Amino acid sequence: MPKTVVRAVIAGQRKLSNDVYELVFAAPEIARQAVPGQFVHVRVSEPDSADPLLRRPLSIADVDRQHNTVSVIYRVVGRGTARLAKLQAQENIDCLGPLGRGFTLRGERPLLIGGGMGIAPLQYLAKKLCPRPVEILLGGRTREEMFWQDMFASICQDIHITTDDGSLGQRGVAPDVLPDLLEQKSFDMIYCCGPHPMLVSVAKIAQGINIPCQVSLEEYMACGIGACLSCTCAAKDGSRKKICTDGPVFWAGEVI
Repeated sequence: MPKTVVRAVIAGQRKLSNDVYELVFAAPEIARQAVPGQFVHVRVSEPDSADPLLRRPLSIADVDRQHNTVSVIYRVVGRGTARLAKLQAQENIDCLGPLGRGFTLRGERPLLIGGGMGIAPLQYLAKKLCPRPVEILLGGRTREEMFWQDMFASICQDIHITTDDGSLGQRGVAPDVLPDLLEQKSFDMIYCCGPHPMLVSVAKIAQGINIPCQVSLEEYMACGIGACLSCTCAAKDGSRKKICTDGPVFWAGEVI
């Protein structure tokens, strides 16, 4: 799939929570090609500056092919994302994408599982899986982080929530409630994105009852195109996988 560097025009930006933003930009070349699970690499330095030097990898949260726009959702964690948060509509961003290997769409009763900012790419996936009955299990630290609930309300047949402090949904983390959920309903495919310990727990539970599972690995990617090898991980077959080009989506048995 060809990769494109575009000077995209920002269509809008909104604050979703205290430090999380959604950025929407017009990028027809990327919108036409992007599949769920892929990401874009965004330059965050000022024009005519190389500081910060490296681009930031951001999951594609949604695509609107009618309006040729791409959405990303990100948390402000440093200078680069802080600058990104200051950009406004009609300004430009330098964007490379779509990058990486996305999700394989299969199964008639899919369950999506997301934790923290790992929930972001699941929105586009859920839309592409429709009209299949999609359910999602969301995990976060507090009620304030569960703005995701509104974003999935019109897409998913049912939404299950856990929070670390019990302020919304069941207290605990997503894997805590997964065994009961799988026993109650006949899911035939699991898609998971979030913190690595969560991916490991979900993959083991899925493997134990023979449900296919795909996981999206989160890792800092310096180049995004497989050249710098900064994001490699160990595969089960003893090889090294480049998360940016072999992934970020893998079958769970490949890497966990």
